[in-house]
Amino acid sequence: MKVGGRRPSPLLAAAALALASAVSLGFGRFAYGLLLPSMRADLAWSYFTAGAMNTVNAAGYCAGALAAPAALRRWPAGRVLAISTAATALTLAAHGLVATDAALYLLRALAGAVSALSLVSGAIVAARVAGLAPPPGSRGVPVGLVLGLYYGGTGLGIVVTAVVVPVSLGSDGLHPWQLPWIGIGAIALLASAAVARVVRDPGDARASSGTPAPRREPLPLRAFLPSLVAYGMFGLGYIGYMTFVVTLLREQQLRPVVVDAFFAMLGFAVVASSWIWARMLQRFRGGESMAVLNGLLAVATVIPVTSTAPLAVFASGLLFGAVFLSLVASTTALVRHNLPPPQWAAGIAAFTVVFAAGQIVGPVLVGLVADRFGGLGPGLAVSAFALVVGALAATRQRPLARAG
Repeated sequence: MKVGGRRPSPLLAAAALALASAVSLGFGRFAYGLLLPSMRADLAWSYFTAGAMNTVNAAGYCAGALAAPAALRRWPAGRVLAISTAATALTLAAHGLVATDAALYLLRALAGAVSALSLVSGAIVAARVAGLAPPPGSRGVPVGLVLGLYYGGTGLGIVVTAVVVPVSLGSDGLHPWQLPWIGIGAIALLASAAVARVVRDPGDARASSGTPAPRREPLPLRAFLPSLVAYGMFGLGYIGYMTFVVTLLREQQLRPVVVDAFFAMLGFAVVASSWIWARMLQRFRGGESMAVLNGLLAVATVIPVTSTAPLAVFASGLLFGAVFLSLVASTTALVRHNLPPPQWAAGIAAFTVVFAAGQIVGPVLVGLVADRFGGLGPGLAVSAFALVVGALAATRQRPLARAG
């Protein structure tokens, strides 16, 4: 990666990469949660339909994750990152140009597919950036902090969403939720242009030089089974919260300004998480980080079910935001700690696939439970239970004998 002809510090490079995760997750996945109450009221959706929209997004995400290793073998990761981030932006803008369920299902699926390519390729670039020697005269940056900054960019996308949506909702001549989608897509396109301008993958030189790639060894999936199960449970549990928590708060009669502030605070907590958990991600090579973070997320998910007091609600958002993207970063750290570089793409993609599988089940499951019991509280309780199962599974993950 180069900026202005010179390679920046790993810290600055990770900050630039954060724009990509702001688009792929902050906008591509989580903007929907803030816009859902307006879309659900305008389009007369049930909880099931509302959840199914994010389920097809997760199905697309799974397809993109499955395609990522082949794409990364054919093209440099930096190129895949730039193109898929721009494609995510265009797909998000298109959400504001349609108004039928069928078209929205299709766009949610497409957004999931291209955002998965963006997230996986960005993680590869970030993992390589973390391994670069620092410029002369500067200190090295911990791997956990570089990865945390990359994934923490999602928080920036959440904060921007919390600002854009209230300002643009309810415009004349459109469905109330359409202009926010167009605005989010436009901002995402600007961010993707910045990513394309600064990204030059550290592995691109080798990829374009004609040097043969090293022989690929089989991925030791069985050795990673506990963490794969834990990550699948995380995908199932966290997505229920992020899909429906804003709807839950609106149903609990919290004022719109309080709900918007909650969403923005959650985003700021995601950004701060880069520093909070960096040392833990650097230190542990097994499933310890994933176990701790899954457990904390279970607590955060239960809080708004048991109390509607604003202090409790904000404590939930603060804790959730400070944890959930660091759990995503923990899988990249686990791969980087335990596998050689030629296997990083396949390892990260494997975790992304099980993550996507959990996300496919999560929104529909929460929606079905909510429809069955007449409210979102029981659905989010199911999410919290899945996160507890994930924490227990992660405690079984041991470091591999072969360190990366």
